[in-house]
Amino acid sequence: MAENANAVVPASGTVHWIGAGLSTGSGLATLCDTADRVRLWHRTEERAAQSLSAHGLTGRAEPRAYTLPALTAELAPGDIVISMLPAPEHAPLLATCVAHQAHFACSSYVSEAVLEHVPAATAAGIVVLTESGLDPGIDHLFAHSLIARAQREIGAHTAAEADLTSYCGGIPAIPNDFRYRFSWAPAGVLNALRSPARYIENGAETTAARPWEATRIHLVDDEPFEVYPNRDSIPFVDQYDLPPAWKPQTFIRGTLRLSGWLDAWQPVFEELRRDDDERIAALAQDLAARYPTTDADRDRVVLAVTLDVRTDAGRNWSGRYLLDMQGDAQESAMARCVSRTLALGVRKILAGTLPPGLSRAAETPERSEEWLAELRQDGIDFRMDSTDSNNEKKTDGS
Repeated sequence: MAENANAVVPASGTVHWIGAGLSTGSGLATLCDTADRVRLWHRTEERAAQSLSAHGLTGRAEPRAYTLPALTAELAPGDIVISMLPAPEHAPLLATCVAHQAHFACSSYVSEAVLEHVPAATAAGIVVLTESGLDPGIDHLFAHSLIARAQREIGAHTAAEADLTSYCGGIPAIPNDFRYRFSWAPAGVLNALRSPARYIENGAETTAARPWEATRIHLVDDEPFEVYPNRDSIPFVDQYDLPPAWKPQTFIRGTLRLSGWLDAWQPVFEELRRDDDERIAALAQDLAARYPTTDADRDRVVLAVTLDVRTDAGRNWSGRYLLDMQGDAQESAMARCVSRTLALGVRKILAGTLPPGLSRAAETPERSEEWLAELRQDGIDFRMDSTDSNNEKKTDGS
């Protein structure tokens, strides 16, 4: 264990990137520029080598065949383990990291299973970086920044009503009949739709047992999309530090889809209503075969986070961040956004600027502004617009 429980274990300079799926992109290359040594672990050493070749990284990172025992044999104190594996595999991997004093990073939401290991990680001087991708990740940065900007204009102690919506989606750049492009495993997409969504609407907590049934039209720069709530938005009222004096009337974190998605997916929803695990698993395999992601595909990522604040005295402030990016022949927009954000966080672990224990991409408004500035430098383009009750409009960014 670390000699000082309050001190972070110094980074060794070695990074283990585990998994080379659809979200692995140029962030891996930035770490090859920064870290002393990078190892890419995949299902086989050959697949890892092929992935390195595809990213132009042959000779700059070491291919490895991943098993937990194989990784454990190569872990040293201060190493950084990046998990691009499915979320259920994070907790056992984190437990191994704690046992070997290695730092841990992923782009996924914090699960209860991961939280169980955080006290031991903190005591061991280990950084546990989570929610540092696109969604979750950049969406958190946008929300923290908007709330901080609104507080400067409105005042944190001013009685007000607030509406916050955060919608993100990976969609095909050229719309297809299915109105969707899989940017992660179809089984994960289907199971997410089976989970109830909790959010605030008209000032009251609301639950949608079937999230797609709460789909509505959402305009982004006059372009219509379809959006629906997902997961549990309620804890983010506190996580985003929304001032207690501001009563949330609308608070929704959700998913964005192309217009026409709801109609195109009706056969899928019919199967989801049956709630038969075997049939849904078979459907996921069928969708993967019918709608494969190919090298010729181009994806588009749209992330729109909006905050409207109305004071009891009649003053209004509105702000919106918009990220709208299209993939290219080198990498998908999804891989670029997820991997570069995650790599930014890992560079901070390498530099020793993150404390032991649990961290997210956005913990404070100050850190959010810092990360957003660095992401811009890393080629993640977005813009921020705001207006106040005097109809003064401000635009920040490209």
